[in-house]
Amino acid sequence: MKSTESEYQEIIQYCQDLFTKKNKDYGTSWRILRIPSITDQIFIKAQRIRTIQEKGVQKVDENVSSEFIGIINYCVMALIQIDSQGSEQLPEGALTELYNKQVKEVAELLFNKNHDYGEAWRDMRISSMTDIILMKLLRIKQIEDNNGLTIVSEGVKAGYQDIINYSVFCLIKSNALQTN
Repeated sequence: MKSTESEYQEIIQYCQDLFTKKNKDYGTSWRILRIPSITDQIFIKAQRIRTIQEKGVQKVDENVSSEFIGIINYCVMALIQIDSQGSEQLPEGALTELYNKQVKEVAELLFNKNHDYGEAWRDMRISSMTDIILMKLLRIKQIEDNNGLTIVSEGVKAGYQDIINYSVFCLIKSNALQTN
């Protein structure tokens, strides 16, 4: 069995490679999106996953694993937007640096929580983690509707980081990279 750290790194590397290739195709056109628009894009992907899980069939030829990968990359986009507001295009080197910064922070969070929770996620169902992702998105949307203000709750950044980690867990549990 691989370690969580090596599995995490393998998935993040795959996501980053795809992110980089899409950047070559589209540039950083996503920089025009406001953070709530990115949240809604993530919500659409998570909702599709849940619908497929519930119905047991899909009609669009794009697998669930690619949706989790998309969720990870859209969350990284949101985190980049939070840290560097604006819509200007970013050169590839700067974008890679920003991507790496975000996934490093998320990895640290994952390993700290994974230590404290004793890898409990390994005993969770992918469908439960999908529900948690959707719940976190609804929380983020509420915080966005409250203009980012919270009374006692973590902010949107923590929500995006948790969503990345749950998506990575889902990809690990489904052995997604072995089937892509």
